[in-house]
Amino acid sequence: MQIEIITPDAKLFEGEVRSVNLPGSLGGFEILNNHAPIVSSLTSGNIHVSTEDGENQIFKINGGVVEMKNNKIIILAE
Repeated sequence: MQIEIITPDAKLFEGEVRSVNLPGSLGGFEILNNHAPIVSSLTSGNIHVSTEDGENQIFKINGGVVEMKNNKIIILAE
């Protein structure tokens, strides 16, 4: 699935991923391939991205919003 992590200053990450762990407002959650469409607010915490080649990356955010639809994830983060 495709992901974009965007802040007001820059695009932090764009690419194909296996999974994404997010700090949701009501608790952490994971998005996998073919996940149902979702829009959720995010709190401060870490986004854990597992890429297709097995690499793991962590991005610290202060909050934001995530949308998942048709295997495309867009994260607008602070």
